[in-house]
This record gives sequence, C-alpha cells and structure tokens, in this order.
Amino acid sequence: MAGEITETGELYSSYVGLVYMFNLIVGTGALTMPKAFATAGWLVSLVLLVFLGFMSFVTTTFVIEAMAAANAQLHWKRMENLKEEDDDSSTASDSDVLIRDNYERAEKRPILSVQRRGSPNPFEITDRVEMGQMASMFFNKVGVNLFYFCIIVYLYGDLAIYAAAVPFSLMQVTCSATGNDSCGVEADTKYNDTDRCWGPLRRVDAYRIYLAIFTLLLGPFTFFDVQKTKYLQILTSLMRWIAFAVMIVLALIRIGHGQGEGHPPLADFSGVRNLFGVCVYSFMCQHSLPSLITPVSSKRHLTRLVFLDYVLILAFYGLLSFTAIFCFRGDSLMDMYTLNFARCDVVGLAAVRFFLGLFPVFTISTNFPIIAVTLRNNWKTLFHREGGTYPWVVDRVVFPTITLVPPVLVAFCTHDLESLVGITGAYAGTGIQYVIPAFLVYHCRRDTQLAFGCGVSNKHRSPFRHTFWVGFVLLWAFSCFIFVTANIILSETKL
Repeated sequence: MAGEITETGELYSSYVGLVYMFNLIVGTGALTMPKAFATAGWLVSLVLLVFLGFMSFVTTTFVIEAMAAANAQLHWKRMENLKEEDDDSSTASDSDVLIRDNYERAEKRPILSVQRRGSPNPFEITDRVEMGQMASMFFNKVGVNLFYFCIIVYLYGDLAIYAAAVPFSLMQVTCSATGNDSCGVEADTKYNDTDRCWGPLRRVDAYRIYLAIFTLLLGPFTFFDVQKTKYLQILTSLMRWIAFAVMIVLALIRIGHGQGEGHPPLADFSGVRNLFGVCVYSFMCQHSLPSLITPVSSKRHLTRLVFLDYVLILAFYGLLSFTAIFCFRGDSLMDMYTLNFARCDVVGLAAVRFFLGLFPVFTISTNFPIIAVTLRNNWKTLFHREGGTYPWVVDRVVFPTITLVPPVLVAFCTHDLESLVGITGAYAGTGIQYVIPAFLVYHCRRDTQLAFGCGVSNKHRSPFRHTFWVGFVLLWAFSCFIFVTANIILSETKL
C-alpha cells in the first residue's frame, strides 16, 4: 500500500491469483457479518450484499484500468530515456540525422503510432504500481494528501478492530471456561462487562489485561520491519478455511437435525447502518490490487476472473450468513461469529470448541504487525519531502508511536466489534472502495487521451467505461456517507 513502484514478484497463474484475491477479501469482516445480517433482516441483507458486491466489482475494474494506464506512462517514459541516451551516444552522421528527423515526425503523432511497430502493448501491466504512486501520477498535491489521509484512517480502523478482537475472544473463552459456561449454562445467558471473571476481576478487567499483553507482545513489531511472512500467512490462511468450513458444516448439521433456533425478520432498517459498513469492509481489496494483479502471468481474461471471484465470494458470504441466522437466534449471535461455537451445547468436542473460540487470536495476531508497519510507512510517505531524511528519533520512535497508540486507546475504550467494523467500512472504506477508484479512473482516462490520442484503447479498460458509472459511484458514495452519518446522529439523539 506504500506509494511507490515495487518489484513485480514471482509470477503465478491467473487461477492462483483468483485464490489469492479470494483469501484477501474474505477476512475479519466475514466473522461480523452474521450478526449484521440478523439485525437488518435476511431480505434487506441479501439485496444490500449483492448490490455492494457489484459496486465493489465496478471499482475493482476501475483500479485495474488505472494500473494499466500508469504502466503505459512508465513504459513511454522509459522509451524517452532510452531515446535520449541513444541521442547522446550517437554521432551526427547523415543516417542518424535522417532517423532523428523521422523520430521527431513520429513524436508529433499520438504515442501509440510509434509503439505499433513490433513493440509490446504499452498498457500491459508489468510494473507493480502501488495506489500511492498512481495517486501521485494522476492527482494534484491536495488529492494525494487526501488519498493518504483516507488510507491512514482506514488502517487505524483496521488496527483498532484487530486490537479489540483478540482480547475480546480471549475474554469470552477464558471467562466462560472458568465459569463452566461451555458446558452446563444456558445459551441464553447474557454477560455484562461488570460481571465477575476470575475472583474479584471483572470481565472488562480481563479484557484490558489481555489488551495490555497483546500490545506488549505485538506492539514492538511496529518499530521494526516485518519480512518473510510467506509461510506464516499460508498457515493462517489454512486455519481460516478450516474454521469457516467447520462453522458452516456444524450450522448445517444443527439446522438439519431440527435444532435451528433462528427466525430472522424479513427487514429491519434500523440495522442497515452497521450492515452497510460491515459489507463494505468485507469487500475491501482495492488497496491491495497492484500486489495481487501484477504478478498474474496471463491477464487475457482478467475481468472475467475477477467477476468469477466476486460471484464465489458472494456465494460464500451468503452461505456463511444464512446458515448462521437460521441456526442461532439473532439476539444470541456474537459480534465475532466463531464465539457462538465455543459452547458445549453447540460443539461437543472440546478441541474444536477452543479452536473456533481462539481462531481470531491466531489469525489476527499475525496480521496486526503487517498492517501496523504499512500504516507507519504511509505516515512516512505522507510527510516525506524530496531528498529529505527523517531524524532517527522521528523515524524510529515518533512514527511507530503515533501508529500504535491511537488504535490501542480505541480498543481500550470499546470492544464493540460490529460498530468498529461498521464505522471503519462506512467512512474510510467508502473512500478507498468508491471515491479513490472513481477519481483515479477519471483522471487516468483524461491523461491517457491527452498523451496517447483519442483513438487509443486501454486493453484493460473497465467494462463500465461510460462516464455515467464514475458519476454513479461518486453519487452512491456521497449518499452512503450522508445516510450513515444521519443514522448515527438519530440513534444518539434517541439515546
């Protein structure tokens, strides 16, 4: 997510890229989706999920088009540099003068007329141009600063969600275990933060102790660089899919045996605000597309594969959420869906109970340092000036500290994961998923037309090429912002 051109990395097939993209999108947001579905009603949730999935697909194609346009600009600049080097090293022979005259005449025509003679397509995505670099290429200074502001707010929200989810899961599992909740207490039992956990310690005290331990163990990684996490990420991905598969199968078994307790309403518009934020957060991938798309070896049918990915993700989200809301009553669904399976009346095998209950602890803990380092680097990029360097204290102490402290403070104040995910998705998520891609594709189309001529077509151009779609995405983003803000104000007023 840093604003620079990076190495492409090892190439992989388009189907491997499809799997990577699926893994990226389906993450923490999926675990908060069942409760959001139950709160908003199954019909409203289904319609909104499909529509937001479609909107995310539209803006994903926008980002891919902008990546191709950025590669074309870089390709042409390299040709210009090679031409200048050749001019400097060549002698002024008659043949050289003739060649130069021909080249100058060619320069007066659109760029692609020079490229067509045996050169590769300039719009081929070969360089990994991160979104920050695309913003620098297509936006003015104000636009670039707003881009980094949006990215930074989103990453802060991400870290706050992670910092709250791990201690909350640990509190739920360990406090329930000491009270023998997993075997013997009714599933209807509701706990408050002030209820006892261990001896004189309240549940909220246990949560904050776990938060302190989490911060002390993982916080120091923010002050260093995190590298060589490939095998760790493979392990966590494997654990994630085992957990999702087990939860879906167990819910289906309970429903099949007539033990399903859920009777979700058709529609409840009071829950739409959180559902919207959760769904936006759960479809977030635009900021990581350069890292995913560039190494794909064959991009011939890229748009079709991305569309297939979104269809599969929609099917998965629907399966996970519908099995959840018909298996459990809406008021018994936890913010973190895995915790519904940490009870003996749901899962008889203790090992499975604790694996699912503690699943967020393992997976989120591996992602926290990576997100923290990414946020720290974005802070550095935002304040970086050409040719300047940061003092050691600023580089090694100030930036890591302002990265780590705010999300930990938010997690200290609240562990309401559904609201954290909802607000992060509804505000920063809207900016990253809708606003930034729409402005990127608008400006890249304009710059491409100026540089390459009107008759040139970007081979990775979005199917939604009409300007109407850019306006529609921006109008939708603005409407969502107004709706969510108004909903929050009205909710607070009622309280």
